[in-house]
Amino acid sequence: MEKKNCWEIKKCGREPGGARSRELGVCVAASAMSVDGLNNGSNGGRICWAIAGTLCRGEVTGLFAKNEVSCMACEVFKLVKAEEKADFIIWKSDQTCESQVMLRLLMNNFARHEFQR
Repeated sequence: MEKKNCWEIKKCGREPGGARSRELGVCVAASAMSVDGLNNGSNGGRICWAIAGTLCRGEVTGLFAKNEVSCMACEVFKLVKAEEKADFIIWKSDQTCESQVMLRLLMNNFARHEFQR
């Protein structure tokens, strides 16, 4: 089974040539060539939560946005994590140690929350 990128899962139309790319612009995840191949995705399509400035439900999200936890509750994040298993990459190699620590803390809090449900 072919692994899908975030724009294919969310059907946002913001990939290059997508139905909404002229209206809303191409999403930074779809054009982030520096992370091409991570989690077996095209550009940032399978690591969108770690890319600042991505949009979800019309609001800015991503690692440096105001509500990082929403990314971890997202169907894309959960699907990629489940598909990649032990090979799952949670952040980009160029992110600062502070960003990585923050994301680890958020992941631990999210895991505890999911376990308590």
